[in-house]
Amino acid sequence: MDYVIFSIIAYFLGSIPFSLVIGKTFYQTDIREHGSGNLGGTNTFRVLGWKAGLAVTVLDILKGTAAVVLVYLFAEQLEPLIVGAFAVIGHSFPLFAKFKGGKAVATSGGVLLGVSPLLFAIIFVSFFIFLKLSKYVSLSSMLTGVVAVIVALFMKHIGLIIVTMLLTIFVIYRHTDNIKRIKNKTEPKITWL
Repeated sequence: MDYVIFSIIAYFLGSIPFSLVIGKTFYQTDIREHGSGNLGGTNTFRVLGWKAGLAVTVLDILKGTAAVVLVYLFAEQLEPLIVGAFAVIGHSFPLFAKFKGGKAVATSGGVLLGVSPLLFAIIFVSFFIFLKLSKYVSLSSMLTGVVAVIVALFMKHIGLIIVTMLLTIFVIYRHTDNIKRIKNKTEPKITWL
């Protein structure tokens, strides 16, 4: 029963569409009607600029972290990675935005931050290395997921291994269209790094 309660709470946390809230509140812009239409940090950066993009990315990360922290504070008997995964589902299929959300990268990172700050630090650095080399946010996100799995394997934490694998598969699945655009050389590249 505790799993049900905390998973529902995590899902609702994940469902908060910060890009939509910030876009409408401070920029009078529905982010879904611009750029890729995606409710995530990358599209927010492109459409609303770096301040809004940074705020959305940080808040999306913290959604995942908050779900994990709630478990540590109030339900230590539960596996925080399982509960955290529901925050990721909420972010990708948000109740408050007609189930059309982001691509799970930041919130997945937030879950890992809550469980293993060391792993998060490694993938954070990895992401920017891949971004510097490729200039593709989408490709960097997917490759960072692979790094997360490899690091989890070295950590020999079975729960972390399973969840990072599932999250990485999910992130790659959510980037199917990006993969096609990368192949067709139509995927936008960043210019600031």
